[in-house]
Order: sequence, then C-alpha cells, then structure tokens
Amino acid sequence: MSVEVKRSDFLSATAPRWCPGCGCYGVLKGLTQTFADCGIPREKQVVISGIGCSARLPYYLDTYAMHTLHWRAPAVATGVKLTRPDLSVWIITGDGDALAIGGNHTLHFMRRNMDLKMLLLNNQIYGLTKGQLSPTSPTGMKTKTSPYGSADNPVHPIGLALSMGASFVARVGDKDPAMLDAVLGAAQAHRGAAFVEVLMNCITFHDGAFEAVRDKTSRAEKSLELVHGQPLCFGANGEFGLRERDGELQRVRIAESGRDRNDLLIHDAHAQDPAMALRISQLGFPDGPLALGVFRQIEAPVYGAA
Repeated sequence: MSVEVKRSDFLSATAPRWCPGCGCYGVLKGLTQTFADCGIPREKQVVISGIGCSARLPYYLDTYAMHTLHWRAPAVATGVKLTRPDLSVWIITGDGDALAIGGNHTLHFMRRNMDLKMLLLNNQIYGLTKGQLSPTSPTGMKTKTSPYGSADNPVHPIGLALSMGASFVARVGDKDPAMLDAVLGAAQAHRGAAFVEVLMNCITFHDGAFEAVRDKTSRAEKSLELVHGQPLCFGANGEFGLRERDGELQRVRIAESGRDRNDLLIHDAHAQDPAMALRISQLGFPDGPLALGVFRQIEAPVYGAA
C-alpha cells in the first residue's frame, strides 16, 4: 500500500535533542525522508531502539516505536515482525549497543535473514555514558577506560555482517545526504536482513573520527563509492583504481599503470559469495580507500516468511 505522505508526517511534536553538530540529526532527516519517499503509511512503520544516543531517535518519530533495554532491540524487533509481518520494522542502534553486550542478538538477526532493517550508528565511542571505549574503537585509542590506549582489535561491522550472511549490507557517512537517502531507500525496499552502518561523528567525545571521508577536500582520494556493475575507481578525477593480482587487491594509478579501466575490478553487489565484498570492506585508513555504498544486495530465503 502506497500513500502520499510528507517527511514532516513522520516527525513527532518532540524537538530532537542531541549535541549541536551531532550526526544523529542527519540520520533522523534521512530516515524520515526515506519513509516519505517509500509511501508506506506511518502506522505501518515501526522503529525500535536499545540504549545510547542513537536510541533516542524513536521519540522524535510519529510512528509506532519502542525504546527497549540495552542490547535487546533485535529480539523485540524479531517478535514484532513475526507477529505482524505486514509491518516495516527498523532497528536503530549504536556500536556499543549492537556489538558489545548485544552482539549475539545482532549476529542471529543477520544469519536468520530476518526481514528487518538495522541502522547502526558507529561513532567508535560510548557517547551517552561520556566517552568510554567501544567495540569499534581503534587500537591505541585513549579514552576514559583506556588511558594508555586500547589494546583490543576493533570490530569491523561490515565484515561481521557479510560473514554472518546478511543479504543487504551497506555503509554510508552521516554527512552525505544523497548517499544516505539512496542507501536507506534501497534498504527499505529490500526483503531480508538489511544492515546499514552509518559513520557517525561524535562531536563531544570523538570528534573527527571519520573526517578523511567527511571532508570534501580529502573524500575523493580517501573513499571508494561502490556502484554495482561499475569499476572500483576513486580520486578527484577517478585516477585511482583497484585490481586483483596474485590474490591481492592492488591500488593503482590508472594512467601510470598503462592500462585502462577495463583492468579494474568490477563491483558485483549481487554476488552470492560475499568473499570479494568482505575483502573490499577490509580496506581503510591509512593505506586503502574506505568503501562506501552497498556491498551486498542479494535475494535469499527470509526467516518466518510463508
């Protein structure tokens, strides 16, 4: 059922309250714009959150919503979807809520291919509880709970989602409304487990974490936009690309390599085998470009579907 709705139809009377400059404002705008663009009535939209700064988002939506316990959002969302499969159900979570104490719930929602959409806002820090180490904090990062620097290897959300079999996997920055709208729209239309990581700037406790791909002057060379069926190239003028040689991904300057774009890897978001998408997801700072966009989008049996 599609109806004519505006973005404002999905906003509650409660004024959003996050730190000035927080990326959550952009996510709220992008999500409500997606709801309006898809034309799904607000009484058919459900948004469920756990604990954290991102978990406040349901209060600002005029849809069915529930602010649940720490790490329990996927379990509650699963119950909603199984009892009311006609509803569109979104999970709003953060890197601490979904990947620390809530890690198991996140894994099982993805491996079952539940028809749920998870929006994971990753700021690499515990923001609501004032700046402690999170599962995605980089090795060596100093926080209130790691004054000498984190000794842990960080969790990579995209790699986790791909390895667990999520049928839709994407990453987008909080400062790119065009890509955010496109990715959220594709996730809304997808039937199955849709996992979207949003690179979120915590202006208070971890400012500038993803500045290399948020800043317009450096983004072209530091990020790689994934487009299905297109070569994996990047740079201000598309002068860099990725190719595979001897089982390794190589970054090449196209002009200097003496080859054209036909020598580059072509992105296949519809590949059943997630191996190449997983390898692309492992690229990042400081050597390789950080991939943004849809890594995987396939059809697969949906848990609980008739």
